[in-house]
Amino acid sequence: MDKETAVAAGPVLEMKGICKSFPGVKALDGVSLKVRAGTVHVLVGENGAGKSTLMKILSGEHAIDAGEIWFRGERLDGGGTRAALERGIAMIHQELSPVPELSVAENIFLGREPMGTGLMRPFVDFLAMQQQTQQLFDRLGLKYAPGTRMGELSIAGMQLVEIAKAISRQAALIIMDEPTSAISDTEVEMLFRQIEDLKARGVAIIYISHKMDEIARIADDITVIRDGQQVESGPAADYDEQRLIALMVGRSITAIFPKEEVPIGEVVLEARGLSRRGVFEDVSLQVRAGEILGLAGLIGAGRTEVVRTLFGLDRLDAGEIRLGGRPVAIGRPADAIGLGIAMVSEDRKAEGLVLCRSVGENISLARLERFVCSGLLDLAQEQREAERMRQMLRIKTASLDTGAGTLSGGNQQKIVLAKWLLGDLKVLILDEPTRGIDVGSKSEIHRLMTQFARQGLAIIMISSELPEVLGMSDRVIVMREGRVSGELPRHAATQENIMALATGARQ
Repeated sequence: MDKETAVAAGPVLEMKGICKSFPGVKALDGVSLKVRAGTVHVLVGENGAGKSTLMKILSGEHAIDAGEIWFRGERLDGGGTRAALERGIAMIHQELSPVPELSVAENIFLGREPMGTGLMRPFVDFLAMQQQTQQLFDRLGLKYAPGTRMGELSIAGMQLVEIAKAISRQAALIIMDEPTSAISDTEVEMLFRQIEDLKARGVAIIYISHKMDEIARIADDITVIRDGQQVESGPAADYDEQRLIALMVGRSITAIFPKEEVPIGEVVLEARGLSRRGVFEDVSLQVRAGEILGLAGLIGAGRTEVVRTLFGLDRLDAGEIRLGGRPVAIGRPADAIGLGIAMVSEDRKAEGLVLCRSVGENISLARLERFVCSGLLDLAQEQREAERMRQMLRIKTASLDTGAGTLSGGNQQKIVLAKWLLGDLKVLILDEPTRGIDVGSKSEIHRLMTQFARQGLAIIMISSELPEVLGMSDRVIVMREGRVSGELPRHAATQENIMALATGARQ
């Protein structure tokens, strides 16, 4: 049976009884998956359920302990990522790993550069590489220059380049792991158009997402995984949001945004006329004790850049920061931490975690002075506090000694939260706090936000998900092109009002 006949006769991909264990953890236990050509098969489950592990097995990053994989009528017996790519399987990871010093074109063709023949020996044909990249971008509607250094792009830009890279490989199966976690609504629409085009050409897509609106829109089939086991599979039409959530987490989530009305106190943090040349200008804001202040706006509006200056990651050119009514100088993160300001950054891998260290070490890292006695680190006390935070946030890990880099994205985000929640805080800045996190974990984090607001913590939250902004904010400040375009109290904060301010429709 040739490949074309095999595809016509059955699924393009069939994974049977897949098992995989890591030290102390059984990641997958008899999981099966069937994917049809020309369809989007959505894979859902909480962080740590085993979705990414299953996909890393399929893409050749991990070997299986037991089970079978059949692709286009052939049994796959390992061979690594290169073998998977040669067979027509490409994966776009949630956590990107570009080569920032190389150009966009060089990243797309890395390992398969077009070659030319010179007088003496073959050479990399950079002109052909740039021309082919430009042709690809023209087809996809991307506006990036092929020669742009990858490190100059935003996270959203890098994500779109990774998508283009997978499409350029002419893959028969593309795995997309949270592809819209860091891109704007406009870019999401572009991605969905490309998905429809890929489906029309017979390409199969495995799509991992926690966003229920996306799942309802693009899924043809759905498989739910919980705790390393396949819970259920079927046509997307058989599932509504409540049923999916209940299958994913084993219980019904009745309040994903458990916002409570709590007493709002005095102004804790105030920014007056903050400016950073070429990035944002004349930004002023206040956040009060017990308040959750939402920062909304389109990608590139300057939200993240403003809070980076509040935490001392970037320098200010003008403006004043006041804490408790008194001017403070914040020139570096250590200054902010000393003043009781903490920040959970959007890019947890680059700025939130030491991936080569353990879960416990990461949790205690920012507050080591709490565990020092007579010049020595009290390891027992450090472990007790780290374990308390692990249980509070339900971090799924075999032990506190497990490497932080081996955990799922959602569990890594929880570690970052735990690190700051150990301290005596006045202000907590959350930049996309639930990006790439499943609905169960989102609900837990939102409850923690409400709990800390109730205790008088001032919270600044940046989110690109409007339901999260609307569901959790007491007040919303909207930014556009580096400036504050408006402010909305909770009762006036609607999706229409926020988008009008974010796009400039309301002046």
